[in-house]
Formats: sequence, structure tokens, C-alpha cells
Amino acid sequence: MTPPDPSPLLEARRPLFIHAHPDDETITTGGTLATLVARGAEVTVLTLTRGERGEVVAGPLHHLEGTEQLGAYREGELAAAMRALGISDQRFLGFPGRVFRDSGMRWGPDGYAVADPSASADSLCLAPFDEVLDAARLVVAEVRPDALVSYDERGGYGHPDHVRAHEVAVRLAEEWAVPLYLIVPADAVRADVGAVDVDPVAWSRKVAALRCHATQVTVDGDDLVHSGGQRQAIDRVEWFRRVL
Repeated sequence: MTPPDPSPLLEARRPLFIHAHPDDETITTGGTLATLVARGAEVTVLTLTRGERGEVVAGPLHHLEGTEQLGAYREGELAAAMRALGISDQRFLGFPGRVFRDSGMRWGPDGYAVADPSASADSLCLAPFDEVLDAARLVVAEVRPDALVSYDERGGYGHPDHVRAHEVAVRLAEEWAVPLYLIVPADAVRADVGAVDVDPVAWSRKVAALRCHATQVTVDGDDLVHSGGQRQAIDRVEWFRRVL
């Protein structure tokens, strides 16, 4: 098999990663984030919500599930993960006095996540799209990224907040003429996809960052286990497809 081509994303100097909830950045792109930092890039992570409606791993933190304290706790987890990855510029989407809350999700019959009808009016997926976009535009205007990174049109596994992140990233890329890279699952790799090989140092940073997200995942050897019990390998190669 021909080795995959390295992703051009590796040449970015000011990449902006747009993620939906704390932990998404590490699970899907943690190795790339650590690699870019090691290459001297000025990396910014924009997190759209605080993951207030996430499930919580069984154990000593499970009491946080469904409480108003979970979002603040996950802020702290994200800050620790950013330190583990070497990133100093992480921001939450919003304006003074206005934040966007986790929309929640349910599993659909096809195995993909779908919108939760109990989402609150201030949730990301129910907020006016122009309001969400305006908040993101402020970040782009300040950071002036030379690459954007987010999910594919299905949001990876369908979570409505991931889909909204994709929609925001596409509009920003079009408006600012910035290359957009979509995260590609390992089982969907095609000829037009580039790879980021995660070296041992970056992989160890990724694992350390995953451990910071203790409400959401548990590291078990070379695997991570989600709060719902799903097990997956911790990727040593991360894949991206440039679309704009």
C-alpha cells in the first residue's frame, strides 16, 4: 500500500480549530495539535460550547451529570488538556453576557446522533445562525488564521453541535478565503485525504490531554473508553481532507 501523503495542514502557521465541546479537540485532533505546536505554529482552539449536557463516566465525577456544575468543570478539564498539548490560545464562542450551550443529542435508528427536542433556547443548535457566525467572525478577525479545521457535513457522528461547527467553518472559510480541512475518520479515508503521523512525543501529549477529560473518557492502554462505554483506539494517524 502506498503511504499516504502528509496533510498540507502541517504547513499552517496560524491554524484555527473549531470544535463543539471540550474533549472533541483531543479525541479527533489532539495529535495534530501537539504536532503543530512542536513545529512552531500559533494554534488557536475555538470551543463552541462547554459540554453542559454531556454524559459523565461512572465513578467519582458521575454526580456532575445533569447539573449546572458540569460545564464549569469541563472548562477546567479543557484548560488542563490545552496545557498538556502545549496550546496557550483556547477560546469559547460567545459575546459578553452571551454563551452558547450544549444542545444535547439522542441516538437515531441509523446509529448517528440526532437533535434532542429538549434542547434549551440558548443552545448552539437553536441559536440564530447569524448570531453564532458573528461571534465566530470576531475570533477570525483577531486571529487571522491561515487554515481552518472542523468536522465533515455530518459532524462526524451526527451531533447537532458538530454539524453547526461544520456549517460555521464553511461560511468562515468562504468569507475569509481560508483553506478548510475536514476531519476524516480512519474508516473513511480516501485518495484525496492527507495524513498527520502522530510521533511518540505528540502521541504521549495527546494521551495526557485525554486523561484531563476525566468526565468524558477513560484511557485504557492504547484505547479510550467513552462515557457510554464505546471503546476506540487512540489514533496514531489523524486524517484531513481539504475542501476549500
